[in-house]
Amino acid sequence: MNKITSFLKEVYEELTKVTWLGRKDVIRSTIAVSFVVILVAIYVSLVDLGLNAMLKAILGGR
Repeated sequence: MNKITSFLKEVYEELTKVTWLGRKDVIRSTIAVSFVVILVAIYVSLVDLGLNAMLKAILGGR
């Protein structure tokens, strides 16, 4: 039990040293990540549609 208490105290001490991002930085980062995710989703969808069309043409699908 003593090891757990010691560990939790050390964790708390380390967390007090962390520099947290400000609200504006978090919002900017969230928007940037969302934009990149949307772009990647569009790209993957287009590649999937293209490969699907090619396979249908090759295999004579409906």
